[in-house]
Amino acid sequence: MRRTSWLAAGAGAVVLVGGVIAAVVLSGDDDEAPTPRARQYSAHSACLLTDGHGVAGSEAAPVWAGMEDASLATKAKVMNLPVFGPDTTANAVPYVNTLVQRHCDVVIAVGGTPVAATRDVAGRTPKTRFAVVGEGDTKGNLTVIPRTEGTRAAVARVVRDAVKDDEGVTD
Repeated sequence: MRRTSWLAAGAGAVVLVGGVIAAVVLSGDDDEAPTPRARQYSAHSACLLTDGHGVAGSEAAPVWAGMEDASLATKAKVMNLPVFGPDTTANAVPYVNTLVQRHCDVVIAVGGTPVAATRDVAGRTPKTRFAVVGEGDTKGNLTVIPRTEGTRAAVARVVRDAVKDDEGVTD
């Protein structure tokens, strides 16, 4: 009787080990790396300053879409920061400075007050690249992106160029 118990226990262990081995073998090819769940970004970033409506605002939506297009192409991170509080340049300047301190490869602004604040900071921060959506002339470290049907593509180009310039890549 004792021998039968040992044989039954041994047979059960063999079945259990066989089941584990079969499960491991049938679970898939270990040579394939799992698909990453999170997007892998480069060390580059583009930052958008908007009014209190954020990226959902009518002026900001095509700009944000262009930044996302560029992010897909370059793997640069894109982020946005809405200006809250009084609609004054003095209130918006600290928001621009926040994006400068985050070391964005390019700081883009859309909307009256964010654009005015960005123009102000750009004049005092020559080592940072800025872009504003609106009117005016491109000078120094400030690029002006006209507000047209092609704004989305123009924004994407500005972001791609900023990333390429930072990497030292030329066309």
